[in-house]
Amino acid sequence: MSEGDSAGDSIHGKPSAIGTFFTRVGQIYQSWLDKSTPFSIGRWAVTVLLAAIYMIRVYILQGWYIVTYALGIYHLNLFIAFLSPKVDPSLLDDPDEGPALPTKQNEEFRPFIRRLPEFKFWHSATRGIVIAMICTFFEAFNVPVFWPILVMYFIMLFCITMKRQIKHMIKYRYLPFTHGKRTYREQT
Repeated sequence: MSEGDSAGDSIHGKPSAIGTFFTRVGQIYQSWLDKSTPFSIGRWAVTVLLAAIYMIRVYILQGWYIVTYALGIYHLNLFIAFLSPKVDPSLLDDPDEGPALPTKQNEEFRPFIRRLPEFKFWHSATRGIVIAMICTFFEAFNVPVFWPILVMYFIMLFCITMKRQIKHMIKYRYLPFTHGKRTYREQT
């Protein structure tokens, strides 16, 4: 391939119609994502609405429990990444490497940086719900299982994972939320 070629080019060097179409769809999608960035409450409201529609669909159809279980595990994984710091303090050999929160009054403040930012968390969670919804239209994904076992296993997995995450937060003294943190006023 020469330097000017790309994956969407045809044999003669001109962009193919299919490549141009998907490029344009990707640009429109990215534009909508960019426009939705400042509206976090609206974004999450749409995601909760999509999740409710998905749950109602699964309840009415009485199936696709494996898909729902996989969606729950995926959302749990996203939530743990959202709560975790970008640089895991337990993996650092030298405590001076990477960002850390102050432990003493005279230390410099270093903000909490998430491993998974809120926007990417929202985007991945919404995309997961849409993909799970699409899966409910195909009978191949409707694997017969005894769903109460999946619910109990998910609850157990959630409790164990959150217990481990909370212990990690206590051990390394970080709080991933801004609500309830002490704020300092500038003295005049």
